[in-house]
Amino acid sequence: MNAGGNFREFEAAVAQVASLDVAGVTMSPDLSGALFWEEQRLLVVSDLHLEKGSSFAARGVLLPPYDTVATLSRLASVIARHDPKTVIALGDSFHDRTAHQRLSAPDREAIAALQARRDWIWISGNHDPALTSDLGGIVASEVAIGPIVFRHEPTGAAGEIAGHLHPKARVATRARWMERRCFASDGERLVMPAFGAYTGGLSIRDEAFAKIFRNPAFMAHVLGDSRLHTIAASRCY
Repeated sequence: MNAGGNFREFEAAVAQVASLDVAGVTMSPDLSGALFWEEQRLLVVSDLHLEKGSSFAARGVLLPPYDTVATLSRLASVIARHDPKTVIALGDSFHDRTAHQRLSAPDREAIAALQARRDWIWISGNHDPALTSDLGGIVASEVAIGPIVFRHEPTGAAGEIAGHLHPKARVATRARWMERRCFASDGERLVMPAFGAYTGGLSIRDEAFAKIFRNPAFMAHVLGDSRLHTIAASRCY
């Protein structure tokens, strides 16, 4: 089958979803890959991987140096849509330990503008385990709000919302296959899709997800062109 192409066949074949429940809490998924908890006015994004392009360039792999600008621009649009009181960046916000030092002045100003008049929490990740305090906001290893715990690396605990794995679903239509980012959830725990412009993905059929979702009947909530669609992980490739 051919990659890419029209997504309409898949969209017509699977259920549409406007909300996700995690441990009894209803949240709204955004097609950008963000998650909004309206009751708390809380926006969650994961795996921004800012300055991934400059990290690759330092190793001789040349990528267009626009990933940070693109990611922050998309994040600004999401924040404008939801106007959150609090933003949680769920780890690996920066691609390496020194990435924040490579931010341009305009990018630093953009981050400061996004943080204005709201609380901002950077969760430390495996790529950025020692974030500095000069980025604005606060740094934490994890955050608990009600029955939900936000952390970077998933453990499989009930009530957990995590990132790290960059879930994607490979789905088939009659004439083609395609890969899309997705939220992975069984209703008790959820793994966020990566938000960054240059982030790749890991198939939800990978063994890493089986370790998190011990019940194989978990779902992929796939980011479509105009809607979120739910499909059983077992139906993905």
